[in-house]
Amino acid sequence: MVHTPPRYQDSAALPLVVAMHSYPSDAAQIAATSGLNAKADKENFLVVYPEGYSRAYNALICCGTEDDVGFIRTVVAAMVAEWKADPKRVYATGMSNGGDMSYKLAVELPGTFAAIAPVSGGFIGAKAKEEAYKPSVPVSVITFLGGRDRYIGEFEAGITQWQQRLACAPAEPAAASTKGITRTTAECGDGSEVQVYRIPEMGHGWPGAAQGTLSQPDAGVNATDLLWEFFAAHPK
Repeated sequence: MVHTPPRYQDSAALPLVVAMHSYPSDAAQIAATSGLNAKADKENFLVVYPEGYSRAYNALICCGTEDDVGFIRTVVAAMVAEWKADPKRVYATGMSNGGDMSYKLAVELPGTFAAIAPVSGGFIGAKAKEEAYKPSVPVSVITFLGGRDRYIGEFEAGITQWQQRLACAPAEPAAASTKGITRTTAECGDGSEVQVYRIPEMGHGWPGAAQGTLSQPDAGVNATDLLWEFFAAHPK
């Protein structure tokens, strides 16, 4: 499912956001929850919502055996060739299973994504524990973690592993909002950046979402606004 902003023209190369759903879910769900269509209309970028087979992606710990890395590679290539997306400004985001998938894409599709934004997703599973499993070209990361998420321990361990492998500088937490929310920003050895929002009172969901599956309207920050601000500041 592709969303074009009102100012879209075939001749204009626009940024592209690949937005991936949670499990079990679909394109319509992540479009509704993230509110990315309205954000795209305001900021003038393309959004594509792939749908994983059987409502899932073959990400780092779940689900299935499909070649979803190849699937997303094909989707991005079509968006560049047919929809005139700017290959220097291609980004990935996703919630839960889709967030896990964004980390996998950052590692296994080198040179494709300038930055990723996993929301309530993590760098987890057997592959993530392998020392050699890391991006071979810089991919910046912004992520949102709920302190009451049942996976928070795994997500935190994954962020630590990611930053260690990329030789990221230690980051001191800074207050980002009310409700005890903090933001850390780390510069990494390959030139990428890792920004982590920790939201103590949030569970497994999309912070700031007003509707849809796993919405967290009272989280205290708006992930959609923040991830787009981060993407816009991180072209290749």
